[in-house]
Amino acid sequence: HPRSRWSKCPHTYKIRYRSAAGKQVEESGFATQDDAIGRLTDVYKAKKAAPRGQAKAERLARYGAMRFSEYATEWKAGQRDLGPASVRHLDSLLEHHMLPLLGSRRMSTFDSRVVEGFIRSMERAGVGLATQANAFDKLKAILLDAHRLGLFDDHPLTGVKPPQYDPKRAVIPSP
Repeated sequence: HPRSRWSKCPHTYKIRYRSAAGKQVEESGFATQDDAIGRLTDVYKAKKAAPRGQAKAERLARYGAMRFSEYATEWKAGQRDLGPASVRHLDSLLEHHMLPLLGSRRMSTFDSRVVEGFIRSMERAGVGLATQANAFDKLKAILLDAHRLGLFDDHPLTGVKPPQYDPKRAVIPSP
């Protein structure tokens, strides 16, 4: 119907809509239909102007500003399948190799150059290839988790050549 045929009832008007979080919201107390339509239009425009996913925007705000050391601690707490020896190994890698170089960096600033710089600085420090490969694997796991949260548009390891550790066959001398 055209607006001229809409009812001119004396009651207040209610509107219902879905919030950015997906919850149904009801507002009432609008004196006229025009007021209610105006409010719905404002809600619609605000929804369109907001970041695509409210949850993603909240994750970006929370984790993007987080330092690598904080994120790694939180990530480690979520690794329920690690045995005691693996936890000690991870703690050692974090403490001696990763946190001194990357600990103060904000999570949103990681890219392939940062990861390349991390590998180069381990090479300059004379860190063994096996340790470089292990540290790279743990960094890769942490950054993959952050990528899944939506912190990076492109994965920071794209195009990065990992350290190549190729152990020789171990020969156990027999008596």
